[in-house]
Amino acid sequence: MNKFLLLLMMVCGLNVTSIAQPDRWQQHAVYDMDIDFDVETHRFTGTQKLTLTNNSPDELDKVFYHLYFNAFQPGSMMDERNKFLSDSDERVQNRITKLSETEIGYQKIKSLKMDGQAVDFEVVGTILEVSLKNPIQPNSKVTFDMEFEAQVPLQIRRSGRMSTEGIDYSMTQWYPKMCEYDYQGWHANPYVGREFYGIWGDFNVSITIDSRYKIGGTGYLQNVEQIGYGYGGSANKPAKSGKLTWEFDAPNVHDFAWAADPDYDHIEFERKDGIMMHFFYQPGENTTDKWKKLPEVMDDAFNYINKHYGQYPYKQYTFIQGGDGGMEYPMATLITGERNFGSLVGVSVHELMHSWYQMIMGTNEALYAWMDEGFTSYASDEVMNYLRSKGHFGNEEAVANPHIRGYAGFIGFATSGADEPLSVHADHFMTNSAYGVGAYVKGNIFLEQLKYIIGEEAFAKGMLDYYDTWKFKHPNPNDFIRVMEKASGLELDWYREYWVNTTHLPDYGIEKVAKDGKKNTKITMKKIGVMPMPVDVMVTYKDGKKELINIPLRIMRGEKKYNKKDVKYTVAEDWPWTHQTYELVLPVKFKKIQSVEIDEAGRMVDIDRENNKKELGKKKKK
Repeated sequence: MNKFLLLLMMVCGLNVTSIAQPDRWQQHAVYDMDIDFDVETHRFTGTQKLTLTNNSPDELDKVFYHLYFNAFQPGSMMDERNKFLSDSDERVQNRITKLSETEIGYQKIKSLKMDGQAVDFEVVGTILEVSLKNPIQPNSKVTFDMEFEAQVPLQIRRSGRMSTEGIDYSMTQWYPKMCEYDYQGWHANPYVGREFYGIWGDFNVSITIDSRYKIGGTGYLQNVEQIGYGYGGSANKPAKSGKLTWEFDAPNVHDFAWAADPDYDHIEFERKDGIMMHFFYQPGENTTDKWKKLPEVMDDAFNYINKHYGQYPYKQYTFIQGGDGGMEYPMATLITGERNFGSLVGVSVHELMHSWYQMIMGTNEALYAWMDEGFTSYASDEVMNYLRSKGHFGNEEAVANPHIRGYAGFIGFATSGADEPLSVHADHFMTNSAYGVGAYVKGNIFLEQLKYIIGEEAFAKGMLDYYDTWKFKHPNPNDFIRVMEKASGLELDWYREYWVNTTHLPDYGIEKVAKDGKKNTKITMKKIGVMPMPVDVMVTYKDGKKELINIPLRIMRGEKKYNKKDVKYTVAEDWPWTHQTYELVLPVKFKKIQSVEIDEAGRMVDIDRENNKKELGKKKKK
């Protein structure tokens, strides 16, 4: 930092440290919870000691907690939102309105203290607002002691009791959880529909429940010998009368989930790297055979994921039958289990991949759902394609590109007028369809198209670098794109800005292929769509040879590397995004060319591919 700039900052009263360093501090929480669960009333009482370290540079005179179960009450924001959405989630719709007093969900706060002193608080829907007489100072630690009571709702969305498959308790979003405070401020978002964001921390959770029940979830079971049920090689113990306490420890996670049922079967599978996989399911005609085959396939999936996306950092992962579809949590997932085998593997792979793009890189899903769901969908497609190649699905074979099949559907939706920018908050999309297409499909395509832009080697390196750089942090879109810029040596901010902040799409076409003198051929191309892109042009010659010509965007400040030997690779002069036409002159006679095609591989989202190819004549018979 030069002396003039330093002096100017001091004169203006600016904090030199905060300017020089990125504002990427993170809060830290330690949860100690004791839960007493009553399976007759579906209620539980709990004590929670939350030790919060304020690593921010700010004085906090308020804190906020999520009370997610309060969403499952008539008149809640979730209830009202789903009544009037044109494509309301069929798992919700008007079901909340019909819940009786004994069927609703709730979390009631009985007392709350900070460092031993009572504090003022108010429950506002799914948020607990807490006012502090003694603000929390920067770089200090405080302790909140809470007593609370909760009722588990009938299965509505993700969490609840008595699922459609007969699982008694799917315990997700079940405890008062402190909201995240980061460089953007508080994120006290009400629970309206989807997506979560939390503070990294350590969880020590004791759950006392009817001894007939088995529990699977986040964290390492601490009292294995007392519990039995096959943990750690212990023999299954007969159910005892009364209650049993399960003690869990979950370090460095941002949430804690569990499920409980008296009929669970439990499978343990230890991988060669020491990671223990647990599988909890209700045995039956629609489950047993498929769940017994699942460990071997997920073991293979772990091998691929660790190699391509970064090493899984925990010693355990648990697959649990429960919930109402598939929902990811740290070290565990709840999935519906009465599926065909391919679907069971597919949902297991998808939810496992969330461990990388949400549980380890804790992106704010509410703001950047596509960085979680989209990246997870991309990686899941790759993993499933790998599993096909290993013969896990019988005669189902791997494909050249598992992402391409989503392009046509996305283009159809995007050109219908229903598409919305990815910058929209997850709860504020006009339709569930726009959210789903944006978060899952458009987020998936974001990566596949980026690979087209920067090349496969740079992309593979960037994905691993992203993991190594941002694991156990909270990356945003710019953080990701900066990693990819470093991996590729290209400037990529334009790509993020167009794809995330707008609904503009690319469209390139070939206007003309003609002779240019006696020895050359001129290809005239047009930029029709608003979004600029680098263009790959495949020239196929009549002798069967091919040449791939890459036309970089000028604002990329470079071009992708292409190290395959399948075709000749040439880099042409770059194309300024302001220019609507581009002329490519080939030092080849016109009569030697068979065809010219923009993006032959179909990896660019070109909204009209009818104008991408020119056939110049049939190959002459010898």
